[in-house]
Amino acid sequence: MLNRSRSIVCYIQAKLARFSAAHNRHAWQSPKFSIPWFLPTMLSRYLSVLLSVRIALGAIYTSFAQLPTELNFDFIVVGGGGAGNVVANRLTENPAFSVLVLEAGPLPEGLNYSVPFFQFSLRHPNPRDWNYTTAPLTGISNQVQQYPRGRVLGGCTSMNGMQYVRGSNSDYDRYARVTGDPGWSWDSMLHYLKKSEHWTPPTDGHKTTGQFDPAVHGFNGLVGVSLSGSPLGLSEFVPRSLQVTRELPDQFPFNLDYNSGTPIGVGTTTFLPTVLLIHLLCWRGWTQTTIKNGKRSNSYTSYLAPEFIARPNLHVLLNSQVTRIIQTSQSPKKFMTVEFAENREGLRHRLTASKEVVISAGALETPKLLLNSGIGDGTALRSFGIQTLVDLPDVGKNLSVQVGFSVDFFTNSTDTTDSIYLNETLQNMLLDEWIATDGGGVLGWSGSTQLSHWNRLPDSLFETFPDPSSGPDSPHCGAGPSNGLSSATSSGAHFIAAMASLATPTSRGTISLNTTDPFDQPIIDLACLTTDFDIAAVREAMKLSLLFLSTPAWDGYILGPANNITNATSDADLEAYARAHSAPNGHVVGTASMSPRGADWGVVDPDLLVKGVAQLRIVDASILPYVPAANTQAAVYALAERASDLIKAKWA
Repeated sequence: MLNRSRSIVCYIQAKLARFSAAHNRHAWQSPKFSIPWFLPTMLSRYLSVLLSVRIALGAIYTSFAQLPTELNFDFIVVGGGGAGNVVANRLTENPAFSVLVLEAGPLPEGLNYSVPFFQFSLRHPNPRDWNYTTAPLTGISNQVQQYPRGRVLGGCTSMNGMQYVRGSNSDYDRYARVTGDPGWSWDSMLHYLKKSEHWTPPTDGHKTTGQFDPAVHGFNGLVGVSLSGSPLGLSEFVPRSLQVTRELPDQFPFNLDYNSGTPIGVGTTTFLPTVLLIHLLCWRGWTQTTIKNGKRSNSYTSYLAPEFIARPNLHVLLNSQVTRIIQTSQSPKKFMTVEFAENREGLRHRLTASKEVVISAGALETPKLLLNSGIGDGTALRSFGIQTLVDLPDVGKNLSVQVGFSVDFFTNSTDTTDSIYLNETLQNMLLDEWIATDGGGVLGWSGSTQLSHWNRLPDSLFETFPDPSSGPDSPHCGAGPSNGLSSATSSGAHFIAAMASLATPTSRGTISLNTTDPFDQPIIDLACLTTDFDIAAVREAMKLSLLFLSTPAWDGYILGPANNITNATSDADLEAYARAHSAPNGHVVGTASMSPRGADWGVVDPDLLVKGVAQLRIVDASILPYVPAANTQAAVYALAERASDLIKAKWA
């Protein structure tokens, strides 16, 4: 059947190619309709995509009934997200290892999951999202907020903003100190950061000399990382931003490559003009994103690409939420059987691994799964009538998440992302270009912050508070103006937004059970802005962001504030603004934290094995004891690469 499908697709592609050549880029006219020159090429490319997906489905199953009954698995990976797919790929490099990935969600199908600029359309609510809501955020005016997480193959890497930021070298060195394992240090982890990365030229093919440091990047990995290929035309935004680094070099030094391990300073990406300016001379910038050839690069498209999923020892079962890990041995304690179901009413299935179960369900679902399996704080488990099988009080504790906010200003420029969000005709034109050029043009850019600066806060702050950063060269906050908002507004105006986030929060939250039904969401208490340091730091980060937009570089460009920040002149005013307008970002860690071997705190040892349990490992962001001063996806890819080597070494 597969060979027959391939033949049919190839036949249609050949016909389309001959049609396209015959009409030589001219629209084919008939009395009833016309076909643009690019349509045959576009259809041919989509047929190629469909064929590759059909080939991939040889080992991607959408229901338990499709899973061959004769299969046995050495490793079962719970969660096909940013970490789980890495582990599955690397373990199946050994043909003797058989691996099954159990993913709760479906495939990330549709243009919104491929076109980088369409990332904002993936927001909550979304059928491929867990659609979480937080517990009341006491530090943010008791708000209950939506908290998107990917319930889809690829996890959050299929839905995030694609920013590729590693953090500082001292972030990783702190992991090594905390765990007593030098394998988590920067010198060790740089190898894995490079191993996961496939540096890719930007889609417009511009020369990138002087725009990044090739010595610190990987060119043979799997996750595509690139500079933006979106042209700037005559946009004033980036040149004005770079002028700030000259006007305030002490506060905003220029940084060629913040992924070198020393992130402090300003790095830029690009912004697009309106479609009429696309082919004019342009500025370009330096922010890095997980985009390859104008398409989102996620853990599914990279680590489960057709050439890998074709391995006979790699299997992925979709629409299968793991409900419990079941104990199979008392001495030593082992949890080798996984129970899963398609939905709340679905039949519960069980499969057993012969070597290890690897939990990669993410920082929210991993602790919930452990608790439902009887692994966690005994007192809390007993309150739900769950037998305590492994008493680990820190399961679901130590949650650390960064907090962000935005201050919006009116601008007199029409070269903003608002131009696209406000113009459906322009959106369609740009999509036509993206399809016709196989990822080129404006929509091959993420549409996220066009400029990033990572900064330390004033030393005077640490006369009152201990410094929570990982070292003197590690930032406390990340910030950057965005040339436009991330969605259309009814006003039809154009905006520039001063965005910032607290990268080193000291507040700590929890994940706890709400009910014993594994299909109910846990209680997500993110505890944002609940310490004196965090609110003081957010005030200072806000001042820094506003300072960036107050220099002469922006004269004549910014018209004035678009919200009530005008009245925020004192620290008390800034605090009130922050508490009303802040939100947790997606960088949550720590709920199954690493600690030294033999320590009476933490959840996993430095080799990521659950304390007191044999052959049960956790590989995801939950194991990080501190959130890196960065977006987390780069760190998660790297930790999963290292975990894969640890597992291979165990079973060599």
